[in-house]
Amino acid sequence: MPKTSITEQITKTASLDTTDIAILKVLQENAKASIKEISAKVHLSTTPVHERIKRLEQSGVIKQYATLLDHSKVNKGLMVICYVSLKQHDKKEGAKFIKSILSFHEVIECYSISGEFDFMLKVVAESMETYYDFHVNKLSQADNIGHVQSVFVMGVVKDTHVLI
Repeated sequence: MPKTSITEQITKTASLDTTDIAILKVLQENAKASIKEISAKVHLSTTPVHERIKRLEQSGVIKQYATLLDHSKVNKGLMVICYVSLKQHDKKEGAKFIKSILSFHEVIECYSISGEFDFMLKVVAESMETYYDFHVNKLSQADNIGHVQSVFVMGVVKDTHVLI
């Protein structure tokens, strides 16, 4: 079976053509790029570019625009990956745990995962002391926590949100 590129896979799943993909690449590099700048880069006039961006937003391909911050420059230099297993795995107990996690501003990402643990959290904190406070007074107090394993990030090798 021949290998397909990521661009070919995305085109098949989201009905994107090469111009849509080119627009998305520009927006991933700079979400503040003007329609005029994007038009020049994808070699298309401004009206069709604007219409395509609106269609990509309305279809959910573009979920949101965001400003990415440097954690260390906003006093959130400690990053921790927390693996969490629950005591009970029924829908009600899982929903209570998720509700707790959604309220914790220290948790910037949460994934439901397979394997030994049920969830993986990406947590940022100012220091080891503030992480300890979060762990003891928030995370460990959440309903249905069975086990938590914390892994401290020592360095970031790759950090991107670019998909295509």
